[in-house]
Formats: sequence, C-alpha cells, structure tokens
Amino acid sequence: MGDRAWRRLDPALWDLELSFGPVVDELRPDLIHANDFQMLGVGARAKLRARAGGRDVKLVWDAHEYLPGMKSWKGHPWWKDAQIGHENEFAPHADAVVTVSELLAEMLRDRHGLTELPEVVMNVPDTSGSVEQPVPGLRERCGIGPGTPLMVYSGAPLEQRGLHILVEALPDLPGVHAALIVSYPQWRYVKRTQERAAELGVADRVHVLEYVPHRQVVPFLSEADLGVIPIHHWGNHEISLITKFFEYSHARIPVVVSDVKTMSGLVRRTGQGRSSPPRTPPTSRAPCGPSSTTRRRTARRTPSASPSASGPGTPRPSA
Repeated sequence: MGDRAWRRLDPALWDLELSFGPVVDELRPDLIHANDFQMLGVGARAKLRARAGGRDVKLVWDAHEYLPGMKSWKGHPWWKDAQIGHENEFAPHADAVVTVSELLAEMLRDRHGLTELPEVVMNVPDTSGSVEQPVPGLRERCGIGPGTPLMVYSGAPLEQRGLHILVEALPDLPGVHAALIVSYPQWRYVKRTQERAAELGVADRVHVLEYVPHRQVVPFLSEADLGVIPIHHWGNHEISLITKFFEYSHARIPVVVSDVKTMSGLVRRTGQGRSSPPRTPPTSRAPCGPSSTTRRRTARRTPSASPSASGPGTPRPSA
C-alpha cells in the first residue's frame, strides 16, 4: 500500500476527518490553514472536494515538525510510519507552506520536492498589542518572595523535554525553586516528576502551574531568574528555535539550554545564557543564585543586555 498504509496503521487520523471535514465543507472557505502534519490530510481532502464542486480553494500547510527526526507521540511501533505516509500523500496538495526555521524549510523542500522554499514564521510571543499583567504573578503563585532564586520551564510536559532534570538539580542548588508551567499538569510524567521531588526532599521547591493567557506569557515569565530548556537530542530539537526560547528571550531572562545544535549555537553567539549536555542537571552551569539573581535583574533593566536582532534566526526581545 505504500504511503496509503496510514489508513490501517493509524485509523485515528480518520477521526480528525470525521470531526473536522464536514465543518470545513460547511464553512465553504476560500483558504484553508492546515495546522501541522495531522491536519494536512483534512485540509487537502477539503480542498479536493471543493474543487470537485467547482470552487477554487487554496491550502496553506503550517509545518511544525520534521517527521523523520521527531520522537513518536505514541508508543505504538507503527504510529510514526503512519504519520510519514500520511504527510507524503497530502503534502503535494499544499499551495503554500510555512514553517518555523530556515533549516526546516530547506529540509521540507528537499523531502517533498516543493517548488518554492517555505516561508518562515517563527514562534515568537505576540507583544504587538497591549500586554496583560498576570494576577497573581508567577512568584505569588509559587508562594515565594522577590529574593528567592527561581528557575522556570514552560511548555508541554514530555519526558524528552527533560522536566525531571530540573528536579534532579535542586538538591545541589540550595534555596533555588523550580516552576514547571505545563499544558497538562495531570499527565503521569508530571506526577512522576513530583514524586521524584518528594523522594529528593525538594517537593516544597517544585511548583507545577498551568498556562496563562498568551498576552500574559512574557510578563509572567519575566519574574523568573532563569529559563531552562533541558531537551534531549532528537532531530527536531537540533534544528529548531522552539517557542519557549523566544518566550524566555522576550521575558529578558537568561537561558540554560541543552547542547542541541541550533539553540546552543545561538545562545553562545548572543551571550544570553549557557548550554550543557542534555540529561545533565543544570547545577554549576546554571547562573541561578543570590548574586547572579541581582546581576540578572540589573541587566534586564539595561536595553543592551538582550541580543539585538540582525536576521530571522535571532530572537528579538521586547523592551
């Protein structure tokens, strides 16, 4: 069956069609935005149905991932092959492609034989309008004062993102707290991380928090002393500047990132933080203590302390 085998390997992709396909048809759009690889088939089929009915509909594929280089979201051995086949079948129907980095754009062009290089739209926080102040703020939600050193992680709670590494570091960082701002606090991995914190005797310094509205993200994170990205080596992690990197940059806090290629290279170039091997607790490499806290807060008030943007591969922190 080749690429068409996804129909048997992951029938859940049909559930997306059953849920969204009729709604798209009812809306009769002129333009369809397919969000990442799983929605690509829904958008492509809707485009083909519209064409069969005499309507000219365009499809924009918003590609977040390089499928061959990502870790499977599910443990089933066929899941990844199904997603790759599904993407291969429907990628040719996209009229335009946007993605998150120049390197990924080139890889997608080569992989799918695209006639044009995808446009790059980075995962940068929206600070163009009014920024809302979160109430209560990050430190108040953690129950700590302004003088307490605080590391922060924001994002999906997946094991390959390395949240547990922050917890493992805390015994070697007396007085330092860690805020884990996650999309699914109830997930088992989060619970295991909290259980490990209790075993290490640092449960009172680990704070699991939920997301805040998008216009509150930057001021929320800015109360931390350090943003941490302890992700593991996977193909996608090597080539991307992920959302939290830009969130930390706009919040004007230093970053400790695993030595994945793109992010560690940028951190070294801009001087906005440090890199360390993945799965290594950020202890001696982490600028997170009383003296560094004072230096960081002073630097954050200084415009020249943040990297300036000279191109699409460089974050542009807000003032």
